[in-house]
Amino acid sequence: MADLNIRPLADRVIIEPAAAETKTASGIIIPDTAQEKPQKGIVVAVGPGKKDEPMSVSVGDVVLYGKYSGTEFKYESGDYLIMREADIMAIV
Repeated sequence: MADLNIRPLADRVIIEPAAAETKTASGIIIPDTAQEKPQKGIVVAVGPGKKDEPMSVSVGDVVLYGKYSGTEFKYESGDYLIMREADIMAIV
């Protein structure tokens, strides 16, 4: 888990996406061009939440989110997503 010096505002969270699958269950190697975007990641930073709405996720939670949710950005040689808490579908 990364130690970020970024603090999200309001109900936003920063997620470090899991690595894309490189092999199928039967052992077939998936080429880079055919790999799907991961929909699972680890929460690395959480905002304070909105007034009267506390955050239900915390740092270190493994979460599932929509395929096209959030905005991708790079920070200190790492790839991250920033999204609203409402875009998170489940805590695993």
